[in-house]
Amino acid sequence: MKMSAIKFVLIFLVCAFAFLFGTTGLLDQPNEALFGSASQAGWQAVISTILSPVKIILIGPMLPFINFLKQDPDTPPPFFLVGFAIYWTILALVIRLLISQTFHRVR
Repeated sequence: MKMSAIKFVLIFLVCAFAFLFGTTGLLDQPNEALFGSASQAGWQAVISTILSPVKIILIGPMLPFINFLKQDPDTPPPFFLVGFAIYWTILALVIRLLISQTFHRVR
């Protein structure tokens, strides 16, 4: 089954935004936190610790961008969303390239 690059990127973006909003909302975790925070309950801290490698890859490289935009107290939220979308699009294309090369070598 072959999937187009556009479809792969769109699915990746939807899943990444769902992951970001899920960790922020359900786990009571700030965007900048890559590991559990003190304000979390026990189960939330455990889940945050388990999900931290994924969060480090998805959000870790964006921390300087987040800190730069937070210098201005009136930064519109679309800047954050556009920044994440650009980074995650590049990340999705690299992952798709690696997957396609791996399957191409196997055949």
